[in-house]
Amino acid sequence: MSADSSAPTPRGFAGGNHLRLLRTGVEYFPALIEAIDTARHEVHLETYIFADDVTGREVAAALARAARRGVGVRVLVDGFGARGFETGMGANLDDAGVEVLVYRPEVGRFSFRRHRLRRLHRKLAVIDGEIGFAGGINVIDDFDASIAPRFDFAVRIEGPLVARLHLAVRHVWRLVRWARLGRRPPPPLHLPPPLRPATAGAMQAALLLRDNLAHRHDIEYAYLDAIRGARDEILIANAYFLPGRRFRKTLLLAAQRGVKVSLLLQGRSDHRLFHYATQALYDRMLAAGVRVYEYDRAELHAKVAVIDEDWATVGSSNIDPFSLLLAREANVVVRDVAFAAELRASLGGLLTGAAREVRVEDQRQRPWKARLASWFAYSLLRFMLGVTRYAGRQYSG
Repeated sequence: MSADSSAPTPRGFAGGNHLRLLRTGVEYFPALIEAIDTARHEVHLETYIFADDVTGREVAAALARAARRGVGVRVLVDGFGARGFETGMGANLDDAGVEVLVYRPEVGRFSFRRHRLRRLHRKLAVIDGEIGFAGGINVIDDFDASIAPRFDFAVRIEGPLVARLHLAVRHVWRLVRWARLGRRPPPPLHLPPPLRPATAGAMQAALLLRDNLAHRHDIEYAYLDAIRGARDEILIANAYFLPGRRFRKTLLLAAQRGVKVSLLLQGRSDHRLFHYATQALYDRMLAAGVRVYEYDRAELHAKVAVIDEDWATVGSSNIDPFSLLLAREANVVVRDVAFAAELRASLGGLLTGAAREVRVEDQRQRPWKARLASWFAYSLLRFMLGVTRYAGRQYSG
């Protein structure tokens, strides 16, 4: 059952949308390529990683086909996540008529100066101003025949919310072009009317952006508001979970007032430093009644949550200092009972069948070397954030 379409739309939300949950790249990439192949006027694609692999070449081929039939195609990648793209696959796309830009190209050696850490971590696509995609899935192979697919989510969006996605991708495109050309570029070509997508369903949804100007805390505050208002259950699945003190305290208070709080985190991590730092938080979480699960069947890359029966989010933002304090991120929040139940069921299947629950006794039996590694990793990350002067008091304690 969907949310009551006659109920008032919460502030910041758009009504009249239809969102389809896409599980892993197995569902996401066919839907994305199909939308690109039906584009008539314009395709915008933003991604942190655009890999030169089977998946990347399939998406690139679809983009090239669209450009060759006269569609305006714009691809924006991050300079760190997609290193080498501009001179490799990007050059081939440019030859096909695709406009390619790089957000903050990496020049020279990587450092922890804060402007170098401000990355484009969003994964967005808008086709003809009518169909949108948002989530956590990069353009990269996520399936190995020997294991399960990388566990991640995206949404396909139709309805008025697409106009907000469209405005967001066009805005950053113009900023990057301006930085590259040194002058204000003309706006992208306008789409034929109607520019505002028509009503496509009854779902209420909001687009939350994080940048370093007007929207620095939008995603974090949305999480905090939903957690503070939770009555029954909070279920968070997040690849890199290293929240600041305010976020941790809000979660612990929810558990202490009787809300069932569950965290689904990485068991098979591609960044060991983060993994050990996250484990430094387990003792306090478990002591407060938070249940912690680690998924190790494949890589967990999800950035999603379900709170109570009708609040859900799918996006690119991790709950860590790099996402919440530095990167450009985009999450979609959905107020809809059926959508939340579908996402809850997908996560619940992992909790009961594929993830390992971390228990208090497990923590007590951890070798002292593992405990030392966790303490060291957490302390090192705090030090690195202190060097950038972003963490402040939020990541103390």
